[in-house]
Amino acid sequence: MTNHLHTGADQPGIRGMIARNPLRAFFVLALGLSWAAWVPYILSPHGLGLWDLHFPELLGTAQFTGVLPGALLGPLGSAFLVTAVTDGRPGLRRWVGRLWRWRVSWRWYALALVGVPAVIVVSGLPLSGGQVQAPSAAALLMLVPGLVVQVFTTGLSEEPGWRDFALPRLQDRFGPLGAAGILGPLWALWHVPLYLSDWGGWPDAHWTEPLVFAAFTITFNVVMVWAFNRTGESLPLVLLLHVGVNNTISTLWADMYPGMTAGTMMLGLTATSTVAAAVLLVATRGRLGYASTGAPTLPVPTAPALVGSNDGTR
Repeated sequence: MTNHLHTGADQPGIRGMIARNPLRAFFVLALGLSWAAWVPYILSPHGLGLWDLHFPELLGTAQFTGVLPGALLGPLGSAFLVTAVTDGRPGLRRWVGRLWRWRVSWRWYALALVGVPAVIVVSGLPLSGGQVQAPSAAALLMLVPGLVVQVFTTGLSEEPGWRDFALPRLQDRFGPLGAAGILGPLWALWHVPLYLSDWGGWPDAHWTEPLVFAAFTITFNVVMVWAFNRTGESLPLVLLLHVGVNNTISTLWADMYPGMTAGTMMLGLTATSTVAAAVLLVATRGRLGYASTGAPTLPVPTAPALVGSNDGTR
């Protein structure tokens, strides 16, 4: 088990309350701070259109200025704050330390950056209705720049919170299966308000799309938990797994499947990630690579998992 110090648990007031309930404090802050920061964007013409506030566009989208600040403030900011209050400098060193665990087998990077994206692309074939085309040169050229952008936006805003801060604590307390059962739904819930903006396709998205996305997020989280545990809690690996999926969708999907809607895409991705999650749960007997002794191992993956994402900004 990981030993988490509680440096402020005996203090009165908010600091002591956070230190005594770090997981609860993190989830309340992560959701609450992000949701509060997203309110102007959701009310703006980029969402409900109730507030005449226009966010500047970067790289053709206003989501960098309207959505990203809330993402940074929520999971990343909350993880930093709660870790500092609860575990002090030793805890912050452990938290940051996972970000530098790059030394895992090259096969894991091949899985995250080649194997899983390839499976995502192939998963669209049964739903394409025959409307498939080879990716353009422009789309292929955008793969690496798009990945870099995703790493420094989606990846670094979310993963230091969900997988770096919350997952080890949840597994210490509830085991890997319980941790996956808690983290997945909360990760899905965090995204829900964005379906009232252009991030989620408002106002054209069908009401079932948030439900399908939630199902995908919950099953994708099982794959993420497995990868995190099997790589010795390597944050870079799970970060690349996450943003590699997003980048594949944003750069290749629309180019290769011009007639497919976002809702149809999510159905295929959710089915694929559900199969992958089920296989991993059965194959690992619910352990998902978790080493209860606190001695993580770095074995080589035996087969690629199937995961997906909604679009490149999610």
